[in-house]
Formats: sequence, C-alpha cells, structure tokens
Amino acid sequence: MMHFEEFLKYTPKIQNVELPATHAHAKMAPANRLDLIKAIDFTKVTPKQAAVLMLFYPKASQTHLALILRTSYNGVHSSQIAFPGGKVEDFDADLKETALRETHEEIGVNPNHVNVIRAFTEVYIPPSNFMVYPYLGYSESELEFNLQEDEVAGLVEFPFADFMNDKIIVNTTMKTSYAGSIEVPGFQVREHFVWGATAMMLSELKETLKLVL
Repeated sequence: MMHFEEFLKYTPKIQNVELPATHAHAKMAPANRLDLIKAIDFTKVTPKQAAVLMLFYPKASQTHLALILRTSYNGVHSSQIAFPGGKVEDFDADLKETALRETHEEIGVNPNHVNVIRAFTEVYIPPSNFMVYPYLGYSESELEFNLQEDEVAGLVEFPFADFMNDKIIVNTTMKTSYAGSIEVPGFQVREHFVWGATAMMLSELKETLKLVL
C-alpha cells in the first residue's frame, strides 16, 4: 500500500527525474508498432493532437490512479480503458489546459483541484492519427466523480500498490487494427486488459516511479 501523504513526498523527485521515454513505451508496445511508427514521415503526416491526465488522488488515505472505461461506439477506441482526456480545441491555451479541461468534462474533476507535476512523453496512435500528450497530476483531497455518460461508461479506481505490482503485466493474443492475431503486452486491471497507447503511458509512469521510490 502507499499512503497518500507518503506519495506526496516523492512529487519533487518526479519533477526532476529523467523520463525513461520510448524505452518504457517499448515494453508495452504491440508487435510491429514501433517499426510502423519509425516508418512514418511526420513531415508529410500531421497528427491531430490530444492530451490526457494521469491523475493520482487519495481514497481512504491510500493512493489511487484514475482510469476510465470508454463507451462502446463505432470507432477504434471503443470500450477501451484510457486516461481521461481528449483532443485539443482552438480555445485551449496549451496542452496542459486541454488535459485539465477534458478531465473536468469527462469525470467532473475541477482543474483547480489538480496540481500538475509535469508532462510525460507523447505517444503516437497510428489508427486514429493522434499524438497524445500525457500530464501527471494529483489532487490533495478525495474526489467525487461525475461521469460524462455519453463518453465514459465507468471509472476504474486503480490502487497504487496494484499498479506497482509487476504481476499485473501480462500478454494476450488479440487482433489489432494494424496486424492480425498477435501477442500484445498489457496491464491486467481487475477484469480489464489495458493495452496500446494507454499501456505505453502507464509503463513510462511506472518506470519513472520506480526511479524515485
């Protein structure tokens, strides 16, 4: 277990540590994904931009991480586990504001209640042509969530101790949008298998925390 007051002691170290970046992403990247990304000429392909928030908060004094279950729809990210967040709008001052605004819209967390620690390494999502920029933040107080039901089917409150347990890292065989039946690494979060871009971001977050704990 990680008491939230103990977690807060590590936030200054997180601000200053060198991020493991693509090294950590590679651990959770599906087969061929990194090669696919390397082959993309970003001078000819202009990705859409999005930002997400990796939000820690206290629940019964213990540290938790907020994940959401996307609703089922006709799209590549239907019914997937993700971080709250979404695409950049013209009125957003910067990517951090996008992450905070979308988190407020999707799960009802007021931006004024979030302390943003830092930006993490962006992840490109080939099927939807999005470059996603993750931000790490925390709320010092317990949260009441209000879900945007047309986009969020549920909230997954992920205990810190479970996140840091390497036994939840598993492989499963599945069909992806850019390959046939392949073995995919991910995080088994209770009944949910978290893979793809979210797993890659979780991997960098986990490897970063290992550096400071």
